Amino acid sequence: MQFVFEPNLDFQMHAVNAVCDLFAGQESCKTEFTVTTASTSLGFVEADIGIGNRLTRSDADLLSNLNGVQIRNGLVPSERLVSRDFTIEMETGTGKTYVYLRTIFELFRRYGFTKFVIVVPSIAIKEGVYKTIQITSEHMRSLYSGVPFECFLYDSAKLGQVRGFATSPQIQIMIVTVGAINKKNVNNLYKDNETLSGDKPIDYIRATRPILIVDEPQSVDGGLGGRGKEALNLMYPLCTLRYSATHVDKHHMVYRLNAVDAYERKLVKQIEVAAATVEGGYNRPYLAFLGVKRMMGAITALVEVDVEVSGRIRRKRISVYDGDDLAQVSKREIYRDCRIGEIRAEDGNESLELRMPDSELILRVGESYGDVDLLSVQRQLIRRTIREHFKKELNLRPQGIKVLSLFFIDSVDRYRRYSEDGTPVKGLYAEIFEDEYRRLSQHPDFRTLFEQVDPSLGAEEVHDGYFSIDRHGAWTDTSERNQSSRTDAERAYNLIMRDKEKLLRLDTSLRFIFSHSALREGWDNPNVFQICTLREVRSERERRQTIGRGLRLCVNQQGLRQRGFDVNTLTVIATESYEDFAEQLQHEIEVETGIRFGYVGSRQFVSIFLGSAARRGEFQHSAPGASYYSVADAVRASESLWEVLRERGYIRSDGEIDDSLRHALSERAFVVPKAFSDVGEEIEHELRRLIGRFKIRNADERRVVRPRQCVLEGSEFQRLWDRVKHKTTYRVRFDPERLRNMCVEAVRESPRIPKAQLHWRVADLVVSDGGVEARPTVGSDTLTLDEGDIELPDILTDLQDRTQLTRRSIVRILTASSRLDDFRRNPQKFIEVVAEAINRCKRQILVEGIKYERLGDEYYFSQDLFCEKELIGYLKSMISTKKSVYDHVVYESHTEALFADELEKSTRVRVYAKLPSWFTVPTPLGTYNPDWAILVDSEFGERLYLVVETKSSLFASDLRSIEESKIKCGYEHFKALRIGHNPARYTVSTSLSELLAKDDWD
Repeated sequence: MQFVFEPNLDFQMHAVNAVCDLFAGQESCKTEFTVTTASTSLGFVEADIGIGNRLTRSDADLLSNLNGVQIRNGLVPSERLVSRDFTIEMETGTGKTYVYLRTIFELFRRYGFTKFVIVVPSIAIKEGVYKTIQITSEHMRSLYSGVPFECFLYDSAKLGQVRGFATSPQIQIMIVTVGAINKKNVNNLYKDNETLSGDKPIDYIRATRPILIVDEPQSVDGGLGGRGKEALNLMYPLCTLRYSATHVDKHHMVYRLNAVDAYERKLVKQIEVAAATVEGGYNRPYLAFLGVKRMMGAITALVEVDVEVSGRIRRKRISVYDGDDLAQVSKREIYRDCRIGEIRAEDGNESLELRMPDSELILRVGESYGDVDLLSVQRQLIRRTIREHFKKELNLRPQGIKVLSLFFIDSVDRYRRYSEDGTPVKGLYAEIFEDEYRRLSQHPDFRTLFEQVDPSLGAEEVHDGYFSIDRHGAWTDTSERNQSSRTDAERAYNLIMRDKEKLLRLDTSLRFIFSHSALREGWDNPNVFQICTLREVRSERERRQTIGRGLRLCVNQQGLRQRGFDVNTLTVIATESYEDFAEQLQHEIEVETGIRFGYVGSRQFVSIFLGSAARRGEFQHSAPGASYYSVADAVRASESLWEVLRERGYIRSDGEIDDSLRHALSERAFVVPKAFSDVGEEIEHELRRLIGRFKIRNADERRVVRPRQCVLEGSEFQRLWDRVKHKTTYRVRFDPERLRNMCVEAVRESPRIPKAQLHWRVADLVVSDGGVEARPTVGSDTLTLDEGDIELPDILTDLQDRTQLTRRSIVRILTASSRLDDFRRNPQKFIEVVAEAINRCKRQILVEGIKYERLGDEYYFSQDLFCEKELIGYLKSMISTKKSVYDHVVYESHTEALFADELEKSTRVRVYAKLPSWFTVPTPLGTYNPDWAILVDSEFGERLYLVVETKSSLFASDLRSIEESKIKCGYEHFKALRIGHNPARYTVSTSLSELLAKDDWD
């Protein structure tokens, strides 16, 4: 089995271009230096030429490019270039590793950069990155004309590789863990080495001026000024690119695809929680030790106890000090004479002493006292996980999708122990799993899963553990604090990564995976559908790290990515309530991403105003609401809008959203202030995003939505379905001469290409108690440089690679545009501008020239699919129906919910269907799923068969171009189906009243 990689996913290419465009205008060039080897037998010293990256753009140029990228991506521009550290935020599961590998090849193609170092925090991520490079190697070569590259894992025992890294003219990718480079005093990287003629390996790396790619920088840096950050700086990087979903230090943000964006766009799995909570178990004094905090010299313990609140008992997390009386803290007599004793805060050895009348107990982090039998609760968690797994298999196995489940456990020996003679023995979790697996495999609901399974295949064959492995082959808890433990970890990770594709095959028996912390980060498999936590979630970030192991969209047996929440739902089986899990995950997202749900900041709309002006090409200063260019203009406009919202009572003085705004938005009564009407849609969407909450589903509210047979088999729906069910194919026809003329005009009208410039900046240094500050003064200037020795690149080959046009067409476009003088003035910038203009024209003519043709009568969507394809919904996002083909409408937005409600209440609507995800229209930009099929009685007695699109947010620049193009393709598709009397019409409306008021249904 091989993964199939999609090369043109828009969000991934936006991330790639965000980095590459930082160097816009950079010439393709390299730097050279001398590399020596050991003396020969004749006493001579051989010398090689080392090749490194070279940057010709000034910091002022980089800042200008950076601001352009930030405005384009809806980010507040940086006011100055503090460092060459750039941040790319991508939610777990959206292809972060693929993106930065693709960026490496794109940087080489555009600018000739060849030296890259990928720094990761752990063995797991190192092995994962190396595996990804291996499985994408052919894919990358096919995209980049077979360009050669070399990749290796840094090994302090093989320092000769560093010399090859420095001297090779090919793309060089070195992967290294921060633990292998951050201890300067004992690390061979910083010591003289005989293999390198007595030179230090770090000097070879420095000379190449590598581009550093930091995977999970929040774990690599070791805090501000930490050892990891120091080790990165010691490589003298040309720049540092930081990729993560959970950045601590933002640096210069160039691209953001956060958790909310990823879920809204269905780029990752939907999350649902199956919560196992104990009720009525408050009959003994209970305390769980969660962690230690140090604040202003005082040490406190974070514990969980049962407290009385308004006459009811609730389990609550509180901070306690040494000597605290738990009876007073909890207000419960049951804790009488229970006190907190010594609290130890030593890293890795935290403990809490619990003093009771007859004994004293020492608790470690994660341990508890007095709760119900924990093992019985864990048995129920394991049983629920197996049950959820079997349910998913019933649905997904016929689609060729392998289902995996993942258990996180508190200790390795609870899954696998070793007897005195070293023989492996099943632990408690393994015994419980096999017992519950055998019991559920006999259940009538799941019997069909085992009808064609080898009867000799027992419960022992379907589960296994992934843990660190010591040198004797025994499993052990994961730790990477020294070289020995890193070696133990690597043994396990090599096995995991090597079997990644094998695990996805249906003929591989392994389906349930147990792990301690080996799979906490760096490993994920797209077909993990259940995650069960048999341990306490201890840290602020662990909840997101845990679910991150199962967020990737699944693949089928052909390695093709499957999309849609009807297939991609991750079920988390947890020991906390659904509400608590969602609340804590929401809190983590707010802390890590800066999103504040339910609040509006005074500068919340800055990027909207900047992006709007940039899209229209308006660069002049003007009154608020018209157009914006400078950051100061946009800030003033955002603050002005915020004040209007506050004066109307929509937000409070601290920015918290008032219920009046929620009501206005839900009732479509919100009116954007007139001064900002040109960006009104963007403003309304942003407010809707802020009032929403991160969507976590409750597994107990999951329902199968059934087709209503009386409607499905009724004559009215059959007449409707007969008009929309047929399939089409399309052709793109265009006049090549017209395309060339469009390109000529676009290139001719492109902005002027300036020569390289030298920026003089003058500043006074002011020394005060706060430090040394540089204050710009009069005297700054910009001079044009005359680069007479520029080596002109092969413009035809470069543009052919970027546009896929023939060389003959490119020559005609360039000569007819009369802009070749710009090529001599600044070759690289000219190539970029021309390529962008040509590709823009190609996209435009592609949609203009599309023509759909109906296939034969035998090609259609069968009505039986409504019964065969299972539709899943959740109670809080479903509307009970009478006129729909399904007994409920499953909606994904507020607009869809309102529209469904209107359909139910309208006397003119006879029957309708929210079209399922399997009803798709092919387009050059990917498949398109229309929203609704409706049968309406018109005012003239004629019945109208309508296909309605209710998309309500088409304003984002990338979304608008793609969605609007797909909608145009949808129009052409249904136009091709217009055969006979009273065909189906296709239209776009966001409300039924708007729809019924239309005169022209086309």
